[in-house]
Amino acid sequence: MPQSAPLVPVQPSQIPAVQSVVLPDGRVVTGYAIDPVKAEPVAAKPAVSRAAVNIALGSVGFAAVCGGLLALTTFIAALTALITQLVILAAVIFGGFIAIQLFAGSGGGTVVNIRKAVIKRNHFHS
Repeated sequence: MPQSAPLVPVQPSQIPAVQSVVLPDGRVVTGYAIDPVKAEPVAAKPAVSRAAVNIALGSVGFAAVCGGLLALTTFIAALTALITQLVILAAVIFGGFIAIQLFAGSGGGTVVNIRKAVIKRNHFHS
């Protein structure tokens, strides 16, 4: 029985390696070495989908905005109450000042002397 020759790879720089195999009956078969095809690695899918992550992040942002809006509306309500109280206070002070001026017993004011007035033919002449 003839002995098989070992594989002799020839590897030029750009073409694949050539191998020769001696069969048991003495024939020599020469050809290119075929590397087994490696399967492309399947992209690992994340455990959570991107849509779910986007929805969760949107919910967090919406909650933050709602908190800010709640604080803003509380501030506006407090500011409105303050302005209302200031207007009422100004009305009370101004109204008190007017009341004091009207009801003061000082007797000051404009005096009109009408004793010498003459009324002729429904007309008032001074």
